Amino acid sequence: MTHRVIQWATGNVGRASLRAVAAHPELELAGVLVMNPNKAGRDAGELCKREPIGIVATADVDEIVAMDADCVLHMPLPSVRYGDDPDADVRNICRLLESGKNVVTTVGYVYPKAYGPALVDRFEKACAAGGSSLHGTGVNPGWMGELLPLTMSAMCSRIDQIYVLESTDFSWYPSKEIIMNMMGLGKAPDDFEVDSKRYRDWLSGLFCESVEMIADGLALELDEIQKTAEFEITPESFDIAAGTIEAGTIAAQRFSWAGMIGGEKRILLEAVYRARRGLVPDWPDVGGTVRIEGRPRISFNLDEGWISNGLAGTALHAVHAVPHVCRAEPGIRTFLDLPLITGRHAAAGSASAES
Repeated sequence: MTHRVIQWATGNVGRASLRAVAAHPELELAGVLVMNPNKAGRDAGELCKREPIGIVATADVDEIVAMDADCVLHMPLPSVRYGDDPDADVRNICRLLESGKNVVTTVGYVYPKAYGPALVDRFEKACAAGGSSLHGTGVNPGWMGELLPLTMSAMCSRIDQIYVLESTDFSWYPSKEIIMNMMGLGKAPDDFEVDSKRYRDWLSGLFCESVEMIADGLALELDEIQKTAEFEITPESFDIAAGTIEAGTIAAQRFSWAGMIGGEKRILLEAVYRARRGLVPDWPDVGGTVRIEGRPRISFNLDEGWISNGLAGTALHAVHAVPHVCRAEPGIRTFLDLPLITGRHAAAGSASAES
Protein backbone atom coordinates (compact mmCIF):
# COMPACT_ATOMS: atom_id res chain seq x y z
CA MET A 1 0.00 0.00 0.00
CA THR A 2 1.26 3.47 -0.90
CA HIS A 3 0.84 6.36 1.54
CA ARG A 4 0.57 9.94 0.30
CA VAL A 5 2.93 12.15 2.31
CA ILE A 6 3.33 15.90 2.76
CA GLN A 7 6.74 17.29 3.71
CA TRP A 8 6.34 20.20 6.17
CA ALA A 9 9.50 22.38 6.06
CA THR A 10 12.68 21.90 4.04
CA GLY A 11 15.52 22.79 6.40
CA ASN A 12 18.41 20.42 7.07
CA VAL A 13 16.19 17.64 8.43
CA GLY A 14 13.34 18.38 6.03
CA ARG A 15 15.53 18.11 2.94
CA ALA A 16 16.89 14.76 4.11
CA SER A 17 13.31 13.62 4.68
CA LEU A 18 12.22 14.85 1.26
CA ARG A 19 14.95 12.84 -0.45
CA ALA A 20 13.99 9.75 1.53
CA VAL A 21 10.28 10.07 0.71
CA ALA A 22 11.05 10.43 -2.99
CA ALA A 23 13.06 7.18 -2.89
CA HIS A 24 10.71 5.16 -0.67
CA PRO A 25 8.59 2.56 -2.54
CA GLU A 26 5.72 2.72 -0.01
CA LEU A 27 5.47 6.53 -0.01
CA GLU A 28 4.24 9.04 -2.56
CA LEU A 29 5.01 12.75 -2.18
CA ALA A 30 1.76 14.71 -2.20
CA GLY A 31 2.95 18.20 -1.28
CA VAL A 32 5.65 20.35 0.29
CA LEU A 33 5.31 23.28 2.67
CA VAL A 34 8.21 25.75 2.80
CA MET A 35 8.82 28.33 5.52
CA ASN A 36 10.70 30.69 3.21
CA PRO A 37 8.32 32.32 0.67
CA ASN A 38 11.23 32.53 -1.79
CA LYS A 39 11.13 28.72 -2.06
CA ALA A 40 7.43 28.66 -2.97
CA GLY A 41 6.72 27.66 -6.55
CA ARG A 42 9.91 25.60 -6.86
CA ASP A 43 9.89 21.90 -7.65
CA ALA A 44 10.43 19.62 -4.63
CA GLY A 45 13.29 17.87 -6.40
CA GLU A 46 15.13 21.15 -6.82
CA LEU A 47 14.72 21.89 -3.10
CA CYS A 48 16.55 18.69 -2.16
CA LYS A 49 19.10 18.79 -5.00
CA ARG A 50 17.41 16.10 -7.07
CA GLU A 51 15.83 15.95 -10.50
CA PRO A 52 12.35 17.56 -10.76
CA ILE A 53 9.61 15.28 -9.44
CA GLY A 54 6.54 17.30 -10.40
CA ILE A 55 5.47 18.53 -6.95
CA VAL A 56 5.55 22.30 -6.49
CA ALA A 57 6.22 23.72 -3.03
CA THR A 58 3.85 26.14 -1.33
CA ALA A 59 4.13 28.53 1.61
CA ASP A 60 0.35 28.44 2.20
CA VAL A 61 -0.57 26.41 5.30
CA ASP A 62 -4.27 26.44 4.36
CA GLU A 63 -3.40 24.81 1.03
CA ILE A 64 -1.52 22.07 2.86
CA VAL A 65 -4.34 21.47 5.35
CA ALA A 66 -6.83 21.13 2.48
CA MET A 67 -4.61 18.75 0.53
CA ASP A 68 -5.43 15.05 0.14
CA ALA A 69 -2.74 13.10 2.00
CA ASP A 70 -2.33 10.29 4.52
CA CYS A 71 0.52 11.69 6.61
CA VAL A 72 2.52 14.87 7.22
CA LEU A 73 6.23 14.75 8.08
CA HIS A 74 6.29 17.84 10.32
CA MET A 75 9.88 19.17 10.60
CA PRO A 76 10.06 22.93 11.19
CA LEU A 77 12.31 24.64 13.70
CA PRO A 78 10.37 24.25 16.98
CA SER A 79 8.03 27.16 17.66
CA VAL A 80 8.55 26.71 21.41
CA ARG A 81 12.07 27.96 20.76
CA TYR A 82 11.80 30.05 17.59
CA GLY A 83 9.57 32.97 16.67
CA ASP A 84 6.98 34.88 18.64
CA ASP A 85 4.28 32.20 18.83
CA PRO A 86 5.32 29.24 21.03
CA ASP A 87 1.96 27.51 20.50
CA ALA A 88 2.20 27.52 16.69
CA ASP A 89 3.44 23.93 16.35
CA VAL A 90 0.68 22.52 18.54
CA ARG A 91 -2.00 24.47 16.67
CA ASN A 92 -0.66 23.39 13.29
CA ILE A 93 -0.35 19.77 14.34
CA CYS A 94 -3.93 19.81 15.65
CA ARG A 95 -5.20 21.34 12.39
CA LEU A 96 -3.50 18.61 10.41
CA LEU A 97 -4.83 15.87 12.68
CA GLU A 98 -8.36 17.30 12.53
CA SER A 99 -8.17 17.32 8.72
CA GLY A 100 -7.66 13.55 8.78
CA LYS A 101 -3.91 13.49 8.27
CA ASN A 102 -1.58 11.49 10.48
CA VAL A 103 1.42 13.47 11.72
CA VAL A 104 5.00 12.38 12.40
CA THR A 105 6.91 15.27 13.97
CA THR A 106 10.53 15.90 14.93
CA VAL A 107 9.93 19.05 17.02
CA GLY A 108 9.26 17.03 20.18
CA TYR A 109 6.10 15.42 21.54
CA VAL A 110 7.80 12.03 21.72
CA TYR A 111 5.80 11.61 24.93
CA PRO A 112 3.26 14.45 25.26
CA LYS A 113 2.07 13.15 28.63
CA ALA A 114 5.13 14.87 30.15
CA TYR A 115 3.52 18.27 29.50
CA GLY A 116 0.36 17.49 31.40
CA PRO A 117 -3.25 16.50 30.65
CA ALA A 118 -4.20 19.75 28.89
CA LEU A 119 -1.83 19.15 25.97
CA VAL A 120 -2.69 15.45 25.79
CA ASP A 121 -6.37 16.41 25.63
CA ARG A 122 -5.76 18.85 22.74
CA PHE A 123 -3.93 16.23 20.72
CA GLU A 124 -6.36 13.41 21.50
CA LYS A 125 -9.39 15.52 20.59
CA ALA A 126 -7.77 16.48 17.29
CA CYS A 127 -6.96 12.83 16.58
CA ALA A 128 -10.52 11.78 17.39
CA ALA A 129 -11.96 14.48 15.13
CA GLY A 130 -9.84 13.41 12.16
CA GLY A 131 -9.48 9.70 12.87
CA SER A 132 -5.72 10.28 12.82
CA SER A 133 -2.56 9.55 14.82
CA LEU A 134 0.39 11.58 16.13
CA HIS A 135 3.94 10.28 16.60
CA GLY A 136 7.01 12.22 17.74
CA THR A 137 10.52 10.98 17.01
CA GLY A 138 14.18 11.93 16.59
CA VAL A 139 17.66 10.65 17.45
CA ASN A 140 17.95 11.96 21.03
CA PRO A 141 15.35 12.45 22.33
CA GLY A 142 13.47 10.08 20.10
CA TRP A 143 15.63 6.94 19.94
CA MET A 144 18.78 6.89 22.05
CA GLY A 145 17.10 8.19 25.21
CA GLU A 146 13.98 6.04 25.08
CA LEU A 147 13.83 3.18 22.60
CA LEU A 148 17.38 1.93 23.17
CA PRO A 149 17.23 1.62 26.99
CA LEU A 150 13.71 0.21 26.89
CA THR A 151 14.82 -2.44 24.40
CA MET A 152 17.85 -3.32 26.54
CA SER A 153 15.67 -3.57 29.65
CA ALA A 154 14.05 -6.76 28.34
CA MET A 155 17.29 -8.63 29.16
CA CYS A 156 17.16 -7.77 32.88
CA SER A 157 15.62 -9.51 35.87
CA ARG A 158 16.28 -6.47 38.08
CA ILE A 159 16.78 -2.82 37.12
CA ASP A 160 18.31 -0.43 39.65
CA GLN A 161 19.06 2.48 37.34
CA ILE A 162 18.79 3.50 33.69
CA TYR A 163 21.57 5.90 32.62
CA VAL A 164 21.78 7.64 29.24
CA LEU A 165 24.55 10.05 28.24
CA GLU A 166 24.92 12.11 25.08
CA SER A 167 28.14 14.13 24.78
CA THR A 168 28.57 16.16 21.60
CA ASP A 169 31.26 18.38 20.09
CA PHE A 170 29.49 21.01 17.97
CA SER A 171 32.60 22.53 16.38
CA TRP A 172 31.64 21.00 13.01
CA TYR A 173 28.01 22.23 12.92
CA PRO A 174 27.79 25.21 10.52
CA SER A 175 24.52 26.80 11.69
CA LYS A 176 24.97 30.04 13.63
CA GLU A 177 21.21 30.06 14.16
CA ILE A 178 21.33 26.75 16.06
CA ILE A 179 24.70 26.93 17.82
CA MET A 180 24.79 30.57 18.88
CA ASN A 181 21.27 31.96 18.69
CA MET A 182 19.41 28.89 19.98
CA MET A 183 21.94 27.08 22.21
CA GLY A 184 23.65 30.26 23.37
CA LEU A 185 27.21 29.07 22.78
CA GLY A 186 29.37 32.17 22.35
CA LYS A 187 27.08 34.38 24.44
CA ALA A 188 28.31 36.46 27.37
CA PRO A 189 27.13 34.93 30.67
CA ASP A 190 24.73 37.79 31.47
CA ASP A 191 23.21 37.66 27.99
CA PHE A 192 22.99 33.89 28.15
CA GLU A 193 21.14 34.04 31.47
CA VAL A 194 18.54 36.39 29.97
CA ASP A 195 18.26 34.99 26.44
CA SER A 196 18.47 31.25 27.05
CA LYS A 197 15.44 30.64 29.27
CA ARG A 198 13.28 29.47 26.34
CA TYR A 199 16.09 27.21 25.15
CA ARG A 200 16.58 25.64 28.57
CA ASP A 201 12.84 25.22 29.14
CA TRP A 202 12.42 23.66 25.69
CA LEU A 203 15.39 21.31 26.13
CA SER A 204 14.25 20.30 29.60
CA GLY A 205 10.78 19.53 28.27
CA LEU A 206 12.23 17.20 25.63
CA PHE A 207 14.35 15.20 28.05
CA CYS A 208 11.60 15.05 30.66
CA GLU A 209 9.52 13.37 27.95
CA SER A 210 12.23 10.72 27.69
CA VAL A 211 12.38 10.19 31.45
CA GLU A 212 8.62 9.79 31.72
CA MET A 213 8.41 7.41 28.76
CA ILE A 214 11.09 5.18 30.27
CA ALA A 215 9.31 5.27 33.63
CA ASP A 216 5.97 4.26 32.12
CA GLY A 217 7.64 1.62 29.95
CA LEU A 218 9.14 0.07 33.10
CA ALA A 219 6.00 0.55 35.25
CA LEU A 220 7.80 2.98 37.58
CA GLU A 221 5.99 5.76 39.41
CA LEU A 222 8.35 8.70 39.84
CA ASP A 223 8.28 11.04 42.82
CA GLU A 224 9.77 13.90 40.80
CA ILE A 225 12.27 14.79 38.08
CA GLN A 226 15.31 16.67 39.36
CA LYS A 227 17.09 18.95 36.90
CA THR A 228 20.60 20.40 36.96
CA ALA A 229 22.53 22.66 34.58
CA GLU A 230 26.19 23.72 34.46
CA PHE A 231 27.84 26.20 32.09
CA GLU A 232 31.52 26.82 31.40
CA ILE A 233 33.23 29.92 30.01
CA THR A 234 36.20 29.79 27.65
CA PRO A 235 39.31 31.81 28.61
CA GLU A 236 40.34 32.16 24.95
CA SER A 237 38.74 32.89 21.59
CA PHE A 238 38.51 30.21 18.90
CA ASP A 239 36.72 29.59 15.63
CA ILE A 240 34.21 26.86 14.87
CA ALA A 241 32.08 26.19 11.79
CA ALA A 242 29.25 28.40 13.13
CA GLY A 243 31.50 31.40 13.85
CA THR A 244 33.83 32.73 16.54
CA ILE A 245 33.50 31.83 20.21
CA GLU A 246 34.95 34.84 22.01
CA ALA A 247 36.93 34.64 25.25
CA GLY A 248 34.72 35.06 28.29
CA THR A 249 31.63 33.52 26.66
CA ILE A 250 29.66 30.30 27.22
CA ALA A 251 31.48 27.43 25.49
CA ALA A 252 30.19 24.27 27.18
CA GLN A 253 26.95 23.11 28.78
CA ARG A 254 26.03 20.10 30.91
CA PHE A 255 22.45 19.18 31.78
CA SER A 256 20.92 16.29 33.71
CA TRP A 257 17.38 15.05 34.37
CA ALA A 258 16.90 12.47 37.11
CA GLY A 259 13.71 10.52 37.68
CA MET A 260 13.60 10.11 41.47
CA ILE A 261 12.00 7.35 43.56
CA GLY A 262 12.53 7.29 47.32
CA GLY A 263 15.44 9.73 47.04
CA GLU A 264 17.29 7.59 44.46
CA LYS A 265 18.04 8.45 40.83
CA ARG A 266 16.34 5.56 39.07
CA ILE A 267 16.44 7.13 35.60
CA LEU A 268 19.29 9.53 34.82
CA LEU A 269 19.74 11.32 31.49
CA GLU A 270 22.69 13.61 30.78
CA ALA A 271 23.49 15.90 27.84
CA VAL A 272 26.91 17.52 27.40
CA TYR A 273 27.36 20.08 24.64
CA ARG A 274 30.71 21.67 23.79
CA ALA A 275 31.71 24.28 21.23
CA ARG A 276 34.86 22.23 20.69
CA ARG A 277 36.33 19.03 22.04
CA GLY A 278 38.67 19.31 25.02
CA LEU A 279 36.77 21.96 26.91
CA VAL A 280 36.04 20.98 30.53
CA PRO A 281 38.05 17.73 30.31
CA ASP A 282 36.57 16.32 33.52
CA TRP A 283 33.14 16.18 31.87
CA PRO A 284 32.29 13.05 29.83
CA ASP A 285 34.11 12.90 26.51
CA VAL A 286 32.44 12.90 23.12
CA GLY A 287 30.20 9.91 22.48
CA GLY A 288 27.35 8.29 24.32
CA THR A 289 26.42 5.61 26.81
CA VAL A 290 23.26 3.69 27.56
CA ARG A 291 23.70 1.69 30.74
CA ILE A 292 21.46 -0.40 32.95
CA GLU A 293 22.64 -1.03 36.49
CA GLY A 294 20.96 -4.21 37.64
CA ARG A 295 21.00 -7.91 36.98
CA PRO A 296 22.65 -8.35 34.59
CA ARG A 297 24.45 -5.03 34.22
CA ILE A 298 24.32 -3.92 30.58
CA SER A 299 26.37 -1.11 29.05
CA PHE A 300 26.19 0.03 25.45
CA ASN A 301 28.82 2.58 24.41
CA LEU A 302 28.53 4.89 21.42
CA ASP A 303 31.94 6.19 20.38
CA GLU A 304 32.68 9.50 18.73
CA GLY A 305 31.30 9.41 15.22
CA TRP A 306 28.76 6.73 16.11
CA ILE A 307 26.43 8.37 13.58
CA SER A 308 27.90 10.17 10.59
CA ASN A 309 24.81 12.30 9.95
CA GLY A 310 22.43 12.86 12.86
CA LEU A 311 20.17 15.10 10.78
CA ALA A 312 19.63 12.31 8.25
CA GLY A 313 19.11 9.88 11.13
CA THR A 314 16.37 12.08 12.54
CA ALA A 315 14.69 12.32 9.15
CA LEU A 316 14.89 8.60 8.38
CA HIS A 317 13.48 7.47 11.70
CA ALA A 318 10.47 9.67 10.97
CA VAL A 319 10.11 8.51 7.37
CA HIS A 320 10.29 4.82 8.29
CA ALA A 321 7.61 5.39 10.94
CA VAL A 322 5.04 6.64 8.42
CA PRO A 323 3.48 3.29 7.39
CA HIS A 324 3.15 2.23 11.04
CA VAL A 325 1.54 5.53 12.05
CA CYS A 326 -0.87 5.40 9.12
CA ARG A 327 -1.97 1.91 10.16
CA ALA A 328 -2.28 2.76 13.86
CA GLU A 329 -5.50 3.40 15.73
CA PRO A 330 -6.31 7.12 16.14
CA GLY A 331 -4.58 8.92 18.99
CA ILE A 332 -1.13 9.74 20.32
CA ARG A 333 1.10 6.83 19.33
CA THR A 334 4.54 6.58 20.96
CA PHE A 335 7.23 3.90 20.86
CA LEU A 336 5.24 2.16 23.58
CA ASP A 337 2.31 1.77 21.15
CA LEU A 338 3.83 1.15 17.73
CA PRO A 339 5.51 -2.01 16.42
CA LEU A 340 9.25 -2.00 15.87
CA ILE A 341 10.25 0.65 13.32
CA THR A 342 12.90 -0.69 10.96
CA GLY A 343 14.67 0.50 7.82
CA ARG A 344 12.42 -1.80 5.84
CA HIS A 345 13.58 -0.68 2.38
CA ALA A 346 17.00 0.75 3.21
CA ALA A 347 18.76 -2.58 2.68
CA ALA A 348 17.47 -2.60 -0.89
CA GLY A 349 19.11 0.78 -1.51
CA SER A 350 15.98 2.93 -1.34
CA ALA A 351 14.86 5.60 1.12
CA SER A 352 18.21 7.40 0.97
CA ALA A 353 18.49 10.74 2.76
CA GLU A 354 22.16 11.42 1.97
CA SER A 355 22.97 14.27 -0.37
